[in-house]
Amino acid sequence: MTKIVVIGNGMVGYKFCEKLRQASPISDFEITVFGEEPWPAYDRVHLSDYFTGSTADDLIMAPLTWYDENKIDLRRNELVIEINREQKKVISHTGREVHYDKLILATGSAAMVPPIEGVEKKGVFVYRTLEDLDAIINFGKNVKSAAVIGGGLLGLEAAKAVRDLGLKTHVVEFAPRLMPRQLDEEGSSILKSKLEDLGLSIHLNKNTQRIKGNGKLSGLDFKDGSDLPVDMLVISAGIKPRDELAKSSGLSYAARGGVVVNEFLQTMEDKDIFAIGEVASYQSMVYGLVAPGYEMATQVVNQLTGKEVRPFLGYDMSTKLKLIGVDVASFGDSFGTLEPSIPIVYQNKNSGQYKRINISMDGKRLLGGILVGDASAYGMLLQMTQNKMPLPPNPEDLILGARGGKESSGAGVDDLPSEAQICSCENVSKGAICKIIEEDGVTKLDEIKTCTKAGTGCGGCIPMVNDLLKSQLKAMGKQVKNNLCEHFLYSRQELLDLVKIKSIKTYDELLNQYGNGDGCEICKPAVASILSSTWNELITKQDTIQDSNDRYLANIQKGGTYSVVPRIPGGEISPSKLIVIAQVAEKYGLYTKITGGQRIDMFGARVDQLPDIWEELILEGFESGHAYGKSLRTVKSCVGSTWCRYGVQDAVSFAIQVEERYRGLRSPHKLKGAVSGCIRECAEAQSKDFGIIATEKGWNLYVGGNGGSKPQHAKLLINDIDSATCLKYIDRYLMFYIRTADPLTRTSTWLNKLEGGVDYLRDVVVNDCLNIGEELEKEMEFTIQTYSCEWKEVVNNPKLRAKFKHFLNDDHGDPQVKFKTMRDQKIPATWG
Repeated sequence: MTKIVVIGNGMVGYKFCEKLRQASPISDFEITVFGEEPWPAYDRVHLSDYFTGSTADDLIMAPLTWYDENKIDLRRNELVIEINREQKKVISHTGREVHYDKLILATGSAAMVPPIEGVEKKGVFVYRTLEDLDAIINFGKNVKSAAVIGGGLLGLEAAKAVRDLGLKTHVVEFAPRLMPRQLDEEGSSILKSKLEDLGLSIHLNKNTQRIKGNGKLSGLDFKDGSDLPVDMLVISAGIKPRDELAKSSGLSYAARGGVVVNEFLQTMEDKDIFAIGEVASYQSMVYGLVAPGYEMATQVVNQLTGKEVRPFLGYDMSTKLKLIGVDVASFGDSFGTLEPSIPIVYQNKNSGQYKRINISMDGKRLLGGILVGDASAYGMLLQMTQNKMPLPPNPEDLILGARGGKESSGAGVDDLPSEAQICSCENVSKGAICKIIEEDGVTKLDEIKTCTKAGTGCGGCIPMVNDLLKSQLKAMGKQVKNNLCEHFLYSRQELLDLVKIKSIKTYDELLNQYGNGDGCEICKPAVASILSSTWNELITKQDTIQDSNDRYLANIQKGGTYSVVPRIPGGEISPSKLIVIAQVAEKYGLYTKITGGQRIDMFGARVDQLPDIWEELILEGFESGHAYGKSLRTVKSCVGSTWCRYGVQDAVSFAIQVEERYRGLRSPHKLKGAVSGCIRECAEAQSKDFGIIATEKGWNLYVGGNGGSKPQHAKLLINDIDSATCLKYIDRYLMFYIRTADPLTRTSTWLNKLEGGVDYLRDVVVNDCLNIGEELEKEMEFTIQTYSCEWKEVVNNPKLRAKFKHFLNDDHGDPQVKFKTMRDQKIPATWG
């Protein structure tokens, strides 16, 4: 068994272990990994998500159980301080000695801190590890402003994080433009304007000489004599390879840092020691992106397992990012300096877009380019550059689109060669994707991601992977139908259209005209939802097809009892109504619980008690909270500007307005919303299906978020809009979701599968690219005008009330329901 020691458990170190275990039996290699940090490997690419609600667990690339299952000895919180090359062993700071046959240096890099006077002061941080982020968050709670030194990729990422803390944010850059390695002057100018529109202050040509303050910083002094008063400083001005261990071991290192390696990633003095990732220097170049690190890991694994080895001869540093909500991309020879070229430029300062492509002097090849504000064409442009594909007759079409009635002559995925690299993070080719579609019968994007890992890294390749899937299925003559079930050979969207067009009001009518058989537990509740979403009639009218919870307008609980959940819009409730809830709970012996959705739930009601309980609640002004339905549940809110000293808008009033607007709205899955009164986000709006965050200018609208077992942050749809516009866009968004989502699909999953993602959704909702905006608004207005409380209808309808009896000929409750006491409240006797 070959003994492998990996020093460093960052993204590249983890990827090496993952690939090695995938490539060979566990019995072939004994793997020991040393990591300085207390966590397993985590995703540094998405570190800024930590400032908007993600936890360390959300960023972890694999849990500790994965290391155990793969028999990898992970040594966390343990620093290797010595490599003994003669005895082939490493020694950690605890004195532990581990022998190796092959040693992998994956120590990564550290933040580069310029030699600035006062850098040791309190309030100065670097932006590199989870520990750094925790320190920034804790300090940021007590300050109002912060500066970030560094206007490159890392600096702007740090600026986003600081801005997400609600601080006045300044970006200080030594160069005359932002992102000087990726953007030219015009592109950088557009980016600067976009970031300033988002509230960032940009300071260019600034050489920081001194950090002011008596023990704790109070500002920055610049070489030109100007200064900047701030409360906190984050330094994110670049990286330096963690090569100190290699240096002390006698291994060669580059003048600008990094362990020198050959084309096989071996160190120059010792062929049994490899360096991969940001610590490796190949031909004086250190690669600071994750994709080349993954490629290095792959090539070392191939050597260790005897597979075909491709020498590492450098890596394309093209990249696409979303920086503080702004698309930025550069690819190939972005500045047009490596060979004579002709630039073609499109610039629109009004929309904040800049697009530049550089073509060869003979007009036949695309050499590179820059995209700011709209990078949707990045994937195809990169492929054309890398694969030397011929240009269309009018190369400007590549960034302007077809004009004047012409058909687009741009290339598509069909034109790519089989060896074209679709996913750079995982090095997945077009041929590999086509193979599993053809030979393994793969028909879904998620299946491609599982089989090939394409799209599981940065995710930038997903649109192209999806295009390739559709193209390949079409070429194979396959039509992928998303049928609801065997009884309806239509998708949910198609059935909804049929219900509208044919004015179908019942399940039996739809089944007779467009279905077959008697139906099932899949199609019955789905059709009940469709009918309710379309006509907004009471779910109880669909007596035999609705979900069990809808049948009794309550969630059935453990022990056979039901919950009672009145609506409390925005979480605001008067003392008199609190008294009513207390009296009802006391009278019927109900367990009470204040929930995370700012409601008071009452548990333990027998089914025969439900109409009586609700009669008392409705008499006092309460209505159904729809906690049982695939519908709007709550719109959470903070106290906003009414009480909070940080609040900039009245979050409570707006949350109440929003909740009362969409109450009872039936949808493919449950819906949750939230309104936060400032960017501090106390209502957790970015974990909701739609979230609204106050700004000085109005509201930012986020969509497609989700808490629960598969959390996902919502995506920004539009910023700084007034209340009326915000409601209009939510109307369109929700009705478009109801129209197009599959049954039991949350908005987060729906948005993930939506071709074009949030950019396409923005086109539909904000830009009205389908010309259906007014139609969607009218559909929502119909729902609003026809709303009625379901429980009020039941209470006032003797026929409906009769359904809630346990026994047809007896008014007594179910004798099987029994309780016991815990913390002075009753709970089901079946509980622990």
